Amino acid sequence: MTDKSSGNAAQLATAADRTTELPILSGTVGPAVFDIRKLYNDTGCFTYDPGFTSTAACRSKITYIDGDRGILLHRGYRIEDLAEHSDFLEVCYLILFGELPTPAQREHFVNGVTYHTMVHEQITTLIRGFRRDAHPMAVMIAVVGALSAFYHEDLDINDPHNRLIATYRLIAKMPTIAAMAFKYSLGQPFMYPQNHLSYAGNFLHMTFGVPCEPYKVDPILARALDKIFILHADHEQNASTSTVRLVGSTGASPYAAISAGIASLWGPAHGGANEAVVQMLAEIGSVERIPEFIKRAKDKDDPFRLMGFGHRVYKNYDPRAGVLKSSADEVLDLLGKKNNPKLAIAKELERIALEDDYFRERRLFPNVDFYSGIILEAMSIPTSMFTAIFALARTVGWLAQWNEMVEDPEQKIGRPRQLYVGADERPFVPLERRG
Repeated sequence: MTDKSSGNAAQLATAADRTTELPILSGTVGPAVFDIRKLYNDTGCFTYDPGFTSTAACRSKITYIDGDRGILLHRGYRIEDLAEHSDFLEVCYLILFGELPTPAQREHFVNGVTYHTMVHEQITTLIRGFRRDAHPMAVMIAVVGALSAFYHEDLDINDPHNRLIATYRLIAKMPTIAAMAFKYSLGQPFMYPQNHLSYAGNFLHMTFGVPCEPYKVDPILARALDKIFILHADHEQNASTSTVRLVGSTGASPYAAISAGIASLWGPAHGGANEAVVQMLAEIGSVERIPEFIKRAKDKDDPFRLMGFGHRVYKNYDPRAGVLKSSADEVLDLLGKKNNPKLAIAKELERIALEDDYFRERRLFPNVDFYSGIILEAMSIPTSMFTAIFALARTVGWLAQWNEMVEDPEQKIGRPRQLYVGADERPFVPLERRG
């Protein structure tokens, strides 16, 4: 794809009798944008955009979403094709470097990740300082941030080699750290990574294996988990990605930036939605009770909401949801859970949502969280680990966005403006004269 980001038109903006010209920039695909960088200097006004939903904060070549058409592209490739024909590490290479790897490039990249999967032994001491019931995300935030103390040479982010090594390290070590957080909560010994296993297979081994007997990785489960990783690898300028870019814009270490991204992802409005879906399906309980909950969902006075429907960006069917729907059938069939009541409820809810005018008019279609939680739960992964797995997969997207941000000559330290609505300047009143 070519970058057509250039000022091909302009619009005049006037405020307080001061006028400026706003160039209109066009990307490869998607809506054009007003370039408002000179707006404040020329007019004394700036824009008001809560949540930055109408503001492009950067140029990016990594991921494109067409929410109206339900399209997600990584470097120009449809997510459905990548999930069907690639594996996670190949998608990582694509997201990081812009092209699908040659066989030699793929082997080199996979080896580079594989041989960075171990963590420093003192990390185990850090983890053992937490309570046993600590949330895995809390552990991951701390451990990833602490990696800055172990890899001082990576702190010079202006060195491309240092950034590359930090990228390898974080992609490689994130499954190890997530699995260690899980093992610690169980009181079980940590399992070391095995270099002969695939990326997803290694995570399963470190999560479910024990030292007293060999753990056999089921290829179907590993492939299903690999697809979940692919589908969560990057998603444009979402809250956690924006957080990584914002922290990174200060010149902070990649470990600090990624740790901040994990913290942002932990919020229930961002990364915790698949856990909420599983809880909702459990609350519904059976297909027979679905009409009751559909009625509640339509009642504006009822606080109940159908989780896993609708998306901030997608106003059509989330393409990732379709991939996971077929994967859910395969995994549950393998595990002897084909008649899983939650899957039956999910499918019936989806059927209703796609046919019911109430949902269609509001564009409330299933999103990626709708089926991912069912798959993870069927694999005996506890809900507390759902967001940790999301963070593990999203790390590559965060790193690609961070690297792109560092290399962007237009990048500045993030500094949003505000519309101040507090008190105007007023005189200080001594304590004895107050009241």
